[in-house]
Amino acid sequence: MGSSRPGRRTEWADRFAPDLEVFEALASETLANLPHEILAQCGHMQVSLADYAEDAVLNALGIEDPHDLLGLFEGAGLTEGAAELVTGQMPNRIWLFRRPILDYWASNPETLGEIVSHVLVHEIGHHFGLSDADMDRIEAAAEI
Repeated sequence: MGSSRPGRRTEWADRFAPDLEVFEALASETLANLPHEILAQCGHMQVSLADYAEDAVLNALGIEDPHDLLGLFEGAGLTEGAAELVTGQMPNRIWLFRRPILDYWASNPETLGEIVSHVLVHEIGHHFGLSDADMDRIEAAAEI
C-alpha cells in the first residue's frame, strides 16, 4: 500500500483530527468574509460548536443517526420578527457539529473549510427565513 508521492505519509503521520478550536477558526474566517450587509442582519447571533447534537435535539427532529445533523439554527429568524433581541430572550444560535462534519468530509471531495463554510452559511440562511429547498435553488443557480 504505497504512495506514488514521496513524503505523503509523513505529511499526515503526526496530525490529529481537527478539534473544536480548528472549527472555531474556520467558522470565524467564514464570518469575516461575509458581506457586511449580511453580517449586520445577523444581530446577536451566536455560533456554538459541539461534537454532536444533544439527544433531545435529535429526537425532536426525528433524527436517529447523530451523523445526519451537521448544523442547526436555533431561534427566531428575521421572518419571525427577530430583528431585535428582547430582554430575557436567548439570542439566535447556530450549532456546528464537529463529528458529523468530519464524517461528511471523509466521504466527499470537498475541503474541510468548504464544508464548514457551507454548513454555517446554510444555517445563516435559516436565520433569514430560507427553507432548505430555497437554499438548494440558490446554490444550484450560483453553482456554489
